[in-house]
Amino acid sequence: MSLRTLKRRRLEKKTDYKLRMGLLKSKNPRIVIRKTNKYIILQVVESKESQDKISTGVTSKDLLENGWDKKYEGSLKSIPAAYLTGLLLAKKVGKGKFIIDMGMLKNIAGSRIYAAAKGLVDGGLDININESVFPPEERLNGEHLKDELKSLIKKVKDKLKNGK
Repeated sequence: MSLRTLKRRRLEKKTDYKLRMGLLKSKNPRIVIRKTNKYIILQVVESKESQDKISTGVTSKDLLENGWDKKYEGSLKSIPAAYLTGLLLAKKVGKGKFIIDMGMLKNIAGSRIYAAAKGLVDGGLDININESVFPPEERLNGEHLKDELKSLIKKVKDKLKNGK
């Protein structure tokens, strides 16, 4: 019996090669969602011959330029911020059919990853995703937060949706 040596990126829990092969075979561009300790990062990635090229990208830090108050910079990793970041990328990209690439992130319904995906779908992108995994509307709108932050989220959402 021969033992197979695992690839370095698999051992580091950075790449799932079986999942990546499926994404590459689809030939559709994918939207890569990553989260850091401070921000949510969304990138549109196109692959040709296993070479990835990032065509467009936004982070939740870009919300500061779209009406997000600087004093709430610490909440740029929240569920509402992830949703608004998804809206921002959808506005930047326009239209198209995409696949969501979550990488090695945990697949938890109602999480920030799915909040970003909901923003992409609400922004008009064609993404095949089960809507039961999206966070509830109250969480996306920040109903659980202070009134000041709730009104800030509404203001940024209106600006992104209507261009005001």
